[in-house]
This record gives sequence, C-alpha cells and structure tokens, in this order.
Amino acid sequence: MDIRQACDKLEQLKEEIHKEFIGKDEVLDNLLVCLLAGGHVLLEDVPGIGKTTLAKVLAKSAGLSLGRIQFTPDTLPGDITGISVYDMQSGEFRWKQGPVMNQILLADEINRTSPKTQAGLLEVMAEGQVTVDGKSFALPEPFMVISTQNPVEFAGTYPLPEAQMDRFMMKLSMGYPEKEQEFKIAKALLAKNAEEAEEQQTSEGVLNAADILEIRKLTGEVRVSDAVINYIESIIAETRKEERFRLGGSTRALLALLQASQAKALLDGRDFVKPDDVKALVTPVLAHRMVLSTEARRQKVSVERILTEILTHVRIPA
Repeated sequence: MDIRQACDKLEQLKEEIHKEFIGKDEVLDNLLVCLLAGGHVLLEDVPGIGKTTLAKVLAKSAGLSLGRIQFTPDTLPGDITGISVYDMQSGEFRWKQGPVMNQILLADEINRTSPKTQAGLLEVMAEGQVTVDGKSFALPEPFMVISTQNPVEFAGTYPLPEAQMDRFMMKLSMGYPEKEQEFKIAKALLAKNAEEAEEQQTSEGVLNAADILEIRKLTGEVRVSDAVINYIESIIAETRKEERFRLGGSTRALLALLQASQAKALLDGRDFVKPDDVKALVTPVLAHRMVLSTEARRQKVSVERILTEILTHVRIPA
C-alpha cells in the first residue's frame, strides 16, 4: 500500500463514518490522526452531542472490536483489566478478560471513577499491555483508548492527574453542531424509522485491523526534516520556560506532537511533514498537558492563548 492508496481508504472511512455521525470534520480528522499515530484521545464536552456515538461509529467503520466501560464511583480496576477467577474443575485460577482486550476501548465518563481505577489505564495506555497477578498480556493491535468526560458537572467527579492526562495524545472538544448539521441529524432520526433509509445509512466496516496497521506503518515512514524536529523541540522548550505554566511539555508531549504531525501529513496525502502540520496540532496535542500557575489562573488566562503566543515567538523553519 502506498500513500495514495492509504488516503483513498481513509476517505472511504470518513465517508462511512459520516453516514451515522454528523459533526465537524476537524474533530474527525484529529481523531483519525490519533488512530494512525497510535495515540489515545480524550473527548471533553457537554452531554448529548455525540461523543459516544463517534467512538462507536469509528470502531464499526474501521472494522475494529470495541470494548466499553461506563465509569462510576464504584468501578474497580479489575472491571477494566479483568480478574483471576478460581476454576473448581482444574483447581487453578484463570484470567477472565476485561473490556480492555479490544482494539478500541471506550472509557465513558472517565472522571466519574476513583483515581485508583483511573490508574488501571496507565499501563494500558503507555505500554500496550495489561498485568494481572504478575502476568502480562499484550493488547490486540491496533489499540486505542477513547475517553469521554463532562467538563460541566463537578459533583461526584475526580479530576484526571497530570500523569494520566499526559498519556492522551489529544484532548478534543466537539462543540455544538451548526444549524445545518442539527437539521441533518433530525432528518436522519426521522428517516431511520423507514427500513429503506436505515439500510442506506447504516455504516459498515470499510477497513480492518490489517489495513490500519499497514497505514500506521506508512505513517511512521513520513519524512520529518531536522528543521521541523528542531521547530517542535523549540515549542516544547518554550512551554517549559513559560512562567505562566507550572508544568510544561514533557518528552512524551514532544513525541506525540511529532507522531501526530506525521499522521496529519499522511492524511493530507504527503510523505513529508510541514511546519503548518505542527502548528495546526499544537493546541489539541499540548493544551491538556499544560498546568497553569496560580497567578495565571487568578488572571483567568487560557492555556490556548499562551500557546498561540508561543507560536508567534518561535521561528518557523523555511
């Protein structure tokens, strides 16, 4: 498979997703960037705008298995990773797999569970494996975590710690649909009652796991010049020197921005990364990793605004 063929398949995938999901193209493109780059996504927005629907449709259209966890305050780590169950016949413990053993894991309302349970995803997201009773099990490939959280309600929620946030390649906000999009959503709901319309609009898998892995391999082969690498490093360095940030970008953040830029270039049909790819991804890749200082919070300065200022200061390579 070459880049042209990969782009054709990705266009088919987007068309298939749009049969059931009507939303902003930018959000879908960034979600696909994370899928191709091997990253994880945090969807943060108000309830009822399609976060869960987007994750489900992506899994079905890409031909990937989906595991879902509805997080609650009493959810335990074993509910994610699986548990060891004693087998009376064999007299031994056997591992009962959890929903994490799927190619796409939908962690719904992740901030509604305790930090102990949230920590159950740390190894999963960073190392692609799960350890139960001292035994490690590799996760199926390709693997991706899509988490959702509601930023409005704070009662009964547990903010994600910095170590957890740093493992998400991007944090995306879908926002309310445009008027025309909501009209299409309403019409689609009415049409779904008719059997013929339902057959036309139900998406099917146009790709499979092997296709995604092959496109991921192509993504890793997208060329990145030394000048662009230095550009990325300069941006990360500026976040570390910025006084309004109590916590700047980590090395993981640098690598995430690099890999996301490669995926965006491939999605655009190129085999090389441009500085514009990096600039377009700075906010979704870095914003959720930055921790504002007390003074910056008091002045109500947004992370996005500071990142925009940093981009104006860093010299763009020719």
